Formats: sequence, structure tokens, C-alpha cells
Amino acid sequence: MHKKSMLLMKGNEALAEAALQAGCRFYAGYPITPQNEIPEYLSRRMPDVGGIFIQAESEIAAVNMVYGAAAAGARAMTSSSSPGMSLKQEGISCLAGAELSAVIVNIQRGGPGLGNITASQADYFQAVKGGGHGDYRCLVYSPFSLQEMWDLTLRAFDKADQYRTPVIILGDGVVGQMMEPFHPTAYRKPKLPRKNWVLDGAKGRKPRVIRSLCMGQGELEQRNIRLQKKYDLFKEQEVMFDEFETKDAKLVVVAFGIAARIALSAVKELRRQGRKIGLFRPVSLYPFPEKQLASLAGRGRRFIVTEMNAGQMVEDVRLAVNGKSEVLFYGRPGGVVFNPEELYAQIKAAYLKTRL
Repeated sequence: MHKKSMLLMKGNEALAEAALQAGCRFYAGYPITPQNEIPEYLSRRMPDVGGIFIQAESEIAAVNMVYGAAAAGARAMTSSSSPGMSLKQEGISCLAGAELSAVIVNIQRGGPGLGNITASQADYFQAVKGGGHGDYRCLVYSPFSLQEMWDLTLRAFDKADQYRTPVIILGDGVVGQMMEPFHPTAYRKPKLPRKNWVLDGAKGRKPRVIRSLCMGQGELEQRNIRLQKKYDLFKEQEVMFDEFETKDAKLVVVAFGIAARIALSAVKELRRQGRKIGLFRPVSLYPFPEKQLASLAGRGRRFIVTEMNAGQMVEDVRLAVNGKSEVLFYGRPGGVVFNPEELYAQIKAAYLKTRL
């Protein structure tokens, strides 16, 4: 694709094409709204690039197929929406425990249970706190535009290979379903560690073993220590965030994904009125930009966290701020998408209280 060209696509389609551009050659998934355009698109396009597309019999089967493909060295991906992600959690934990590279996409919908098919951000805890069993973490990216759906997908495959880890793209039904033009930036594969651990046949070399079952004395503890060192590297090298007018802000809005995009409209309007309000947007939800948020705390500044859930990221914001500033919250659970006018009123009220 020409670097100056623009495409008009759905968010799910942009993500799927970006995966192919990044070298994804294996996909397994199971239908669930609102992510169905991803497998639909890949079912058409994967044969064009010589890859494998499988509509599995279940979400559990799909994630375990990805485990097998990743163990063989393929760039592999699966996708789902919230209830389907719950079914994948054991497989994701096994991917992390076996140190396998994979990209997992969650286009969130309302919950709990089967919930509904409208957009939500209620899977934050599941994504950033591990989700499955054991002391593991995944890199987690939160796109708020089609440009980021594209760019973060390219990045996800590279980071999965660099760290031998599952990477989660935490989208939602709005970003997945909406259409807007974006620049399909060309993929340039960086220098990455050689995959000298893959199961590609043992002829002429010693056999290799990939597993997450560690039964030897102290073996599992050492595996966990190695994983925690990896996660410390995430915190040192992989934090991503974006800021808008935070330097002089008396009130900082903190939001991620589509909630940040909606909040940005409200913040811009309040800025035009002379209100000293800014926006801080975590792009990597894990590692969370805690140091960057902490640097904004104090000095009479207040924060308001807006999420399309009952209050999840707000806990990480409060930990980062560590009592130096008051942290307010406004959220809508159950698949309710708030609008700019609604956030405008909430943010303005919080700002007026800050000035008193």
C-alpha cells in the first residue's frame, strides 16, 4: 500500500488487514457480535496471502489452535467479544506460561453474562489484571481510532515476538464498527530475536519442549520469576500514553479507548470557553502509565475518570495519584455509550468544584 494513500474501512476490517500486513498467517476464531467482521474479513483475505483461517467449533478450541500455531512459529491471532474472551482465559494463561507469542483481540460488549451487543469497557479488569489463573500479565493496547486500530495491531505482533508473550488489543463495539478514513502505514518488520525455540522438527538437533506445566522442584517458581522480570521490562520500555492540554490543567480527564475520544470533544469545547481542563489517555493499559499520571498529581489539581463501566481503570488512577489529588469518577455500565454533551456537563461540574 502506498504510504500516502487513505482507506475507508470499518474498524474491525482495518485491524484484520493490519494483522495480515504484519505477517499474521494463522487465525482461529468463533463468531460473536460485535467482532464478526474480523473473521469474516480474514476468511476472504487469508487465502490470498497463503495463510490459514479456521472457524473453530468454540472459543476454547480457537485459542488452543493459536497455541499450537504459535508453538510452531507462526504469527497467530484470535479474536472475540466479552463472553467469548472469558472462555479463552485458560488458553491465554497457558500462552503466557509457555511464553508463546500471540495476538488476542477483544471487541468489548455489554455484560456481565451474555449482556448485550452494544459497546462497553467492562473488560478492563479481565485484560490488565491477568484474566486467567496464575501470576501473569499481557501487554494490553487500547485503540481509540481506526488509525490506532491499524498501528497498534502492527505493533502488537512485533511486541508479541520480542517478548514471547500474548498481546491483547482491547477495543469495543464502537471502534470496531465505525468507519473513518485512516492512513495504512506501511509495515516494516524490526530486528527481532530469532525464534530458536519453535517446534519445527528435530531432525539434526536436540528436541525442544514448549510447556507451561512445571513439576520439578522450584521449577515453577523460577518460571514465574523470569516472567515477572519480563513484566518489569514492560513497565520500563512499553508504556504508551497521550496527553492533551494537561500542563496548565486544573482538572485532568482520564479515559481510554472510545471513552477518551468522546471525552476529547467535551474537553476541546470547554477549553474554547477558557476552562483549564486537559485529557490524559493511557494507550497501553498494561503497563499502565502510573509514573506519568503521578507526575501530574498535586498542585491543586483534580482528576475525573470517565469509563463505559461501573469503575475499573479508576482504581489504577487512584493508585497512581496516591492521595495527592482527588479522583472523581463518572461511568455508564451495561453497554451504555455516553455522548459528548453528557460528558461536557459532568466535566464542567467537576471543574467548577475544583475552582472553589
